[in-house]
Amino acid sequence: MSLPLVLLHGWGLTPDIWQPLVASLGQGQTVLTPALPGHAQAAAAGSDLDAWAQAVLPQLPEACTLCGWSLGGLLAMYLASHHPQRVARLILVGSTPRFVACAGDAQTEAWPHGLDEAVARGFVERFGRDAASTMQRFIALQALGDHQRRAVTTALSSCLHTTGDGQASALAEGLQILTTTDLRHDVACIGQPTLLLHGDGDALMPVGAAQWLTEHLPRAQLLRFDGCGHAPFLSRTADCAAAIGRFAGD
Repeated sequence: MSLPLVLLHGWGLTPDIWQPLVASLGQGQTVLTPALPGHAQAAAAGSDLDAWAQAVLPQLPEACTLCGWSLGGLLAMYLASHHPQRVARLILVGSTPRFVACAGDAQTEAWPHGLDEAVARGFVERFGRDAASTMQRFIALQALGDHQRRAVTTALSSCLHTTGDGQASALAEGLQILTTTDLRHDVACIGQPTLLLHGDGDALMPVGAAQWLTEHLPRAQLLRFDGCGHAPFLSRTADCAAAIGRFAGD
């Protein structure tokens, strides 16, 4: 029997984003979809990735197949490297070890597979001024490069997190983690079998990041989807479900 499958969603959205995929996985698979800290009804946990991991750990089974998408992918990689006894298998969808590109210096190796640093900084600044419109822009970037762009945009918009009643500050903490985390060194500690699902047209987290992960994770396989953007599980739901089912059941 397959281990429970835990799905970690992306920034600014709710766990409802997984509903189409869960429906396609079938009833034989136990699936858990916890909310990230500061999302849905989950309490905020600050802007520290380890604090987020500690907040999510109690919601994980003793052993599971852990699937993370986007910001959820960063958290999944961190959990797999720092709490390997809880993560038997790892699935990364539209994920990267570092969201923001950098030119590199004496302390940091160059990283070309990310969002331009100035663009990322401007995004954070705009979120502080107008959270709602910035999140809409973020959704547009996620759907970019997808042949089913309109349908993906609609699905993402329907699961967009509210920014009212003080929610924006909690979301800002998640955005801080997304734009400052660099897990390239942690990747060496991830020994679990890993499946990477990535859209070739991903404008937010380029497919080069997935290729880098495939080369640096010792037990990784990459499945690329032509004509897909940042959310292949929305535009190629059946294909993603089939791949996850095969991998989780091996």
